[in-house]
Amino acid sequence: MSQDIVTARDLIRSLPAVLRRFPFIARGLYYYAVKDGKKELTLGKLIARNATKYPNKPAILFDDCTITWREFDAWSNRVAHYLKDQGLVKGDAIAVLLDNRPELLAVVAGAAKVGVACAMLNTSQKGKVLAHSINLIEPKMLVAGEELLEHAEGVRPDIQLPHANPLLYLADANTLNIFGDAPDGYVNMAVEVSQRPSSQPSLSNPVVMGDTAVYLYTSGTTGLPKAAPGSHRKFVRAYGGFGMLSLAMEPEDVLYCTLPLYHGTALLVCWGSVLAGGSAIALRRKFSASAFWDDIRKYKATTFGYVGELCRYLLNQPASDQDRNHSLTKMIGNGLRPSIWKEFKERFGVAMVAELYASSEGNIGFSNFFNMDNTVGFSTAPYKLVKYHEGTRDPIRNESGRMEEVDKGQPGLLIGEITKKWAFEGYTQKEATEKSILRDGFKKGDAWFNTGDVLKEIGCRHLQFVDRMGDTFRWKGENVSTTEVENIIDGSDMVQEAIVYGVEIPNTNGKAGMVTLVPHDPDKAFDANRLFAYLQDNLPPYAVPVFIRVTHAIEKTGTFKYRKVDIQKLGYSLDRPHEEVYAWLPGTSGYTQLTPELVADIDSGGVRF
Repeated sequence: MSQDIVTARDLIRSLPAVLRRFPFIARGLYYYAVKDGKKELTLGKLIARNATKYPNKPAILFDDCTITWREFDAWSNRVAHYLKDQGLVKGDAIAVLLDNRPELLAVVAGAAKVGVACAMLNTSQKGKVLAHSINLIEPKMLVAGEELLEHAEGVRPDIQLPHANPLLYLADANTLNIFGDAPDGYVNMAVEVSQRPSSQPSLSNPVVMGDTAVYLYTSGTTGLPKAAPGSHRKFVRAYGGFGMLSLAMEPEDVLYCTLPLYHGTALLVCWGSVLAGGSAIALRRKFSASAFWDDIRKYKATTFGYVGELCRYLLNQPASDQDRNHSLTKMIGNGLRPSIWKEFKERFGVAMVAELYASSEGNIGFSNFFNMDNTVGFSTAPYKLVKYHEGTRDPIRNESGRMEEVDKGQPGLLIGEITKKWAFEGYTQKEATEKSILRDGFKKGDAWFNTGDVLKEIGCRHLQFVDRMGDTFRWKGENVSTTEVENIIDGSDMVQEAIVYGVEIPNTNGKAGMVTLVPHDPDKAFDANRLFAYLQDNLPPYAVPVFIRVTHAIEKTGTFKYRKVDIQKLGYSLDRPHEEVYAWLPGTSGYTQLTPELVADIDSGGVRF
């Protein structure tokens, strides 16, 4: 197969491997297509089923700890009983601030069993952004891990939790055995949970597939994070679509996951796939390129969850005769660039790349079911690729006010049709949900979800990711909202105006954050490191701009809009001698003013961001 084309011959060639997965395909189609929102097919039911079918098989592997499906089901039941005893009912929510560890999954599963949704807080967030994320959901309680207690304490005066004992603490230990001591003002959740029964809780109002199971946060165009509700249906679709259709997971499989569980790729896709096979998920708190293969061998992992950046980090490690000494046969995730796709497969001997495209809030997903190269695969959901205004998320409308599809093979803005079967769950904020919907696109009364992403067809309805448009960009595996960063910078009292955008750096994935700003006092030397310290206190690391351009004026259009595309094209170059450009170089704790030599070093790939 050529690098950028999928042909009918390619699909036929893949059929033997597809047919070997036929038993999984038949079952997977059922779970993927089920649409009755009132059906009692839920996350809790999937876990209980595995506890019955595979009681002594491992469900979670973490450090040297193994938790079986029977043990995990019982643990989550105790969590469910505790939350029920606290007066929480179906429709309530709790906020979860925990690193990747078994306790997080137990809390999510236990809450799901009584219809309580978990708001999955980004562990990099702190200060104003974290407080906003918590208050957005109006949770009854906050579950904070010892490892993130400082973040929780930092926002404690700014969050509203309407419960008599709203702060729950989990020690940074195996809390099945070690409870630790809760700080003042916190309830020791592990102690309380240990005293509850391990039986399934009975409910007068049963949980159903259409109920909200989790809230996942997404950086959009409105600035601060938005919360997207994820129903039990999303777990069921991941269970069928990814776990069965794409990966054919079985009880002997182990999926190694270093992606943060507050992300949909980890929580829905990876864990959903594990649930489908009665398999095990092997967790690590944070990704480590140097420890990756040792962990794979330790856990005998057959599958791993990825984002493109993770794969690039692995390729950047020195080649070794151990590169193929592992049990991995498949991988699932998103963002693997065509430029490294084949190199990764060939160097590490991974047979199947189940690349996918999806979003936490969206109604459309793609999966590389046929294991083609350089594609997110195809989708059974109704969608179109339409013409768009360059540099924005907006589709072009013709004289009749209708959108127009792009020619085959051309990049287009991906939109997913909103129907009863392909519902758009949207965000908790109605105005944000409405902003993502395109109405009367091709006929009066139709509605489409605007993904904000540009893709192109490369043959046989297989798409390839091209770019993320508008006011977000992706860096270090995270979506960064330009408006959110701009708002934080505006609060520094150091700038008159600032515009944030993403710029490309050679040999990196995604786009690095950059801000062009006008200092509050242009006649004084700008203190870049004072701004850096402020940004470190108020933004997660991935959202702190890598580059700063200091200027005396930012060019605008006649309607007072920033010429963002022109500024973006300038990048971090030193073509404007009257402006200063700074960079946050790897391994440093502040900004360094760029010189022509440093720029040349970055452009040649000599600086590894």
